[in-house]
Amino acid sequence: MMPVTLDPDAAAVFKAFREADRPPYETVSPAEARELYLKGRVVSNPEPPELKSVDPLAIPAPHGAIPARKYTPKVLRTAGGLAPCLIFFHGGGWVIGDLDSHDVVCRKLADEAQLMVVAVDYRLAPEHKFPAAVDDAIVATNWIADNAKSLGIDDSRLTVGGDSAGGNLAAVVAIAARDGNGPAIAGQVLIYPAVDFAMTHPSHRDPETSILLTHSVIRWFCAHYLSDHSDVADWRASPIRAKTLTGLPPAYVLTVGGDPLRDEGDEYAQRLKEAGVPVTYRHFPGQFHGFFTMGKLLQQANVAVTEISGWLKTLK
Repeated sequence: MMPVTLDPDAAAVFKAFREADRPPYETVSPAEARELYLKGRVVSNPEPPELKSVDPLAIPAPHGAIPARKYTPKVLRTAGGLAPCLIFFHGGGWVIGDLDSHDVVCRKLADEAQLMVVAVDYRLAPEHKFPAAVDDAIVATNWIADNAKSLGIDDSRLTVGGDSAGGNLAAVVAIAARDGNGPAIAGQVLIYPAVDFAMTHPSHRDPETSILLTHSVIRWFCAHYLSDHSDVADWRASPIRAKTLTGLPPAYVLTVGGDPLRDEGDEYAQRLKEAGVPVTYRHFPGQFHGFFTMGKLLQQANVAVTEISGWLKTLK
């Protein structure tokens, strides 16, 4: 077990959450949980930067259109009139979260990294269980690559990224693309990613990591997302179980101290390194899972956005 000492501002936010006496997600319906999550975002999101444009997209898929949102900053790093693009998958345990919950962080990444961001609103569980979210993430990535030129995007500079469940989807899309089910991916941004549904890493049992993302709410997310225990071993659910991680694009992996997912994120970064993948690994010991979108309350969230944006600028 590893002691977790929250930074003073993270401790204050955690205290405020507890005192607000908000019902735990696992005690309400998925629809109510989605509403609670969105309300929390409004309070904690920083001021969004002004962009050149924010445009809705409807990505065709076998089941109907996948909603998406394209963010174009005022300053774009273009080559031949085309810009790099980050395809972003939001977090929320595959059950909650949407384009609005992560709107501000997408705006900040577009602005600071001077690239296009396309946020993908994949289908949520339990209405759409695994692998619906994976299918949508892959379909959306392929469509963006196929239509890159008309979107003003350079298809040789496509990156994927996301936080938590979104980090899981980004990792899975990168593996699928390497294996031929997708375009060449230039980089992957994995923010406290969920990469192993076995949940056997020590941080899943450590009482000190059960802060905002508690052990019981993780089990609730899993029960809604997976159809069967056999799904745990499927690399599309648990990318750490892919046969090999060689040949994957450079990765930026972020973990935090107060997080049941801490140890699996750390192991994934190590496994990528051992497979010869260039990895930038960043650990925020005094923050909790979910801090990344809370830039109004947590300065370290803004630091993380700036660091990730800097890393995205280094990609070829």
